[in-house]
Amino acid sequence: MIVVVPVDPPREGLVLSSLVDETPLSAADAVALYEAAVADVCWAVAESGGDLLVNYRDAETLPDEFAADDADPEAEVRALVIDALGEDAIAGDGDRDEGVRFERQVGSSRAARVGNTVTHLLEREGADSVGVLEPTAPLVRRTEIDSVAMSVRRHEVVLGPSDEGRTYLAGFREAIDFTDAYATPEVTTLAARAADADFGVGFAPMLPTVDTPAGLRSTLTLLEARRLADQPGSEATAAVVDELGLAVGDDGSLERS
Repeated sequence: MIVVVPVDPPREGLVLSSLVDETPLSAADAVALYEAAVADVCWAVAESGGDLLVNYRDAETLPDEFAADDADPEAEVRALVIDALGEDAIAGDGDRDEGVRFERQVGSSRAARVGNTVTHLLEREGADSVGVLEPTAPLVRRTEIDSVAMSVRRHEVVLGPSDEGRTYLAGFREAIDFTDAYATPEVTTLAARAADADFGVGFAPMLPTVDTPAGLRSTLTLLEARRLADQPGSEATAAVVDELGLAVGDDGSLERS
């Protein structure tokens, strides 16, 4: 399975903006958390049986206020992934057989960009299956990724639900109609698109993402639970959480020491 991770350039105000609006995190804190989540997600894919394709947003697909930035979005995303995985993990120019691939996103909306990538890989490149893994799901492990790769052999579409009706992972053996396919609630809309095409739908275990306050709180509690159970992981995110002093209080609110 080709595992597509759609990554934004890690710029203040662009990534995890809802956390800046609704939590004690600053824009710089949100960037640090996003970079750590991307690193953990890429590590999970690298350790799995999937092939990692980083699908980055370039200036053409960024909001206007970020498109004018002089920095190169591809260079920013490449640097982030190289920091996480090392230079040796990156595919050479034009090399699609080994290492991490980088491809730019194409489309005017999230659904269009995901749909264009998935459809191209399945129909033009002849991929057996494609997974779309959110870069904000640092708790994901190789077990979830490999499980979806196995499940998609039985079902044309496999969905990994997340908090508030979102999805952190979607696997496809056949392309669906991606028009507005990520309309809220994502997991329901994606399942409906699959059902419309008479495709079978499977489900992966639920995992939170860090792009909403509720998802961040769930991530923090699961990080702590895994630590107490001596099942460490998500090292980059755990390190940033410690640096920022983030925790969930007794009343369930996000706290910062």
